[in-house]
Amino acid sequence: MTTFQPPVIDWAALTPVLVIVGAGVLGVLVAAFAPAARRRSIQVVVALLAPLAALGAVAWRWSEVVGGGESTFVAGQLAEDGFGLAAQMILLVIALVGFAVLASRLPGGEDAFTPQGASAPGSAYEEAARKAGLEQTEVYPLALFSLAGMLVFTMANDLLVLFVALEVLSLPLYVLTALARRRRVLSQEAALKYFLLGAFSSAIFLFGVALLFGYSASLTYADIGTAATASVGMDGMAVVGLLMVLTGLLFKVGAVPFHAWVPDVYQGAPTPVTGFMAAATKTAAFAAIARLLYVAAPGFAWDVEPALWVVAIASMLVGTVLAIVQTDIKRTLAYSSVAHAGFALVAIVSLPEGGPDALLFYLLAYSFATVGAFAVVTLVRERDDAGNVTGEATHLSQWAGLGRRSPVLAAAMALFLLSFAGIPLTAGFLGKFTAFVAAADGGAWPLVAVAVLASIAAAFFYVRVIVLMFFTRPEESDEPQRQRAQAVAPGALTRVALVVCAAGTLVLGVWPTPVLDLLAQAARFVV
Repeated sequence: MTTFQPPVIDWAALTPVLVIVGAGVLGVLVAAFAPAARRRSIQVVVALLAPLAALGAVAWRWSEVVGGGESTFVAGQLAEDGFGLAAQMILLVIALVGFAVLASRLPGGEDAFTPQGASAPGSAYEEAARKAGLEQTEVYPLALFSLAGMLVFTMANDLLVLFVALEVLSLPLYVLTALARRRRVLSQEAALKYFLLGAFSSAIFLFGVALLFGYSASLTYADIGTAATASVGMDGMAVVGLLMVLTGLLFKVGAVPFHAWVPDVYQGAPTPVTGFMAAATKTAAFAAIARLLYVAAPGFAWDVEPALWVVAIASMLVGTVLAIVQTDIKRTLAYSSVAHAGFALVAIVSLPEGGPDALLFYLLAYSFATVGAFAVVTLVRERDDAGNVTGEATHLSQWAGLGRRSPVLAAAMALFLLSFAGIPLTAGFLGKFTAFVAAADGGAWPLVAVAVLASIAAAFFYVRVIVLMFFTRPEESDEPQRQRAQAVAPGALTRVALVVCAAGTLVLGVWPTPVLDLLAQAARFVV
């Protein structure tokens, strides 16, 4: 008779995840039982305190793991190591500033979310919900559950756990995308596209998992890597399986040719959700890609690397070219994120030794600029004939002269755009420099050359926005609504988020050594 052996679970290693999941469950209870008048304020406090508490837990685990050299497996399926903890730290910092923007309101008290997500756009029911002052406070537990999936994503050492984490982080984002207060049809269309394409990518991911299981008789990364040296005659199955799994992950980072959802979703989603999604999802997915490549795929490097080269080059070129021709600021930033997916992929495509820490630094620099840029977008608004603040002014022509009307806000946006462009003394420059050096050390000189050329070309559309803000007067136009665009005063939470993002962008650009040293210690994988 076989005796059941319970799994040995190191619950301490799961502390950051448990904190965020517990906060998400508490948020659901608050949405169900708290008085309506206090519901939102409680949700905001929970959403902001949870990442802070989880950061404390990560710091504790860092001292145990990196300081004590005691990396461990959790039930054999989750790896607690320096790389995973560093990625979790970045995700929690993103969550703090992202949730602050998520919770902000306009001067009139309006937030970014529809008062009733289930109502049809433009219906009498929606109007009644708006007049009644209803608020969609469920966005906070949804964001927390998505964050929990991202934290697990960075630790996953097993393909089945990776898939579960993928769905946990994705499903709340599908819902959040559909909850924009304005342009409701566009928001719901974006959510539907995101959901359908996400379902296809998940199906491809699962097919790849099945092939890798058939190849190695295991779902853990280490066993798949070991099978590469022990199995004969089945390499084709393994390579196809790896490429299909990577397809599911590359979809989440918006790399070409899996980027079709990015511009529509970034444009249609509530802008605070776009900022959080653009930074956090990319960070979590790239952490998962790095662990998969470095632990499970070294034996297939010669087969997988050419495909990754193609994806990286296509992402940099397609993202750059299409960003140049955009007239909407959110779509411009969307195609910019596609190009940045290619730049980040450069750091690890040839599996160099310094690739993981270069990737993490790049993601941290990119995340500060991304959340900050979208926070600025939430504040540039149109006004109607009565002077009331209405929707976001996303057409580029509406940004003309913003530097004269709101110099501080325009300066912050210029800083984030310069960081995207990789201008010296910004975090983006050091991020690209470390990524390109890691790739060159791995022998990927041609890829670095393409990346440098793409960076030079990409600087055009970033500088174009800066020129519009500071050196262009608002044009006389037959579209008077576009002339009324102006920045509104940021709320306290948005102001804090902007200060943190701007400070992070500057400090990492001027004095990156402590962070680089910290990440160099962390970039070790449990095998």
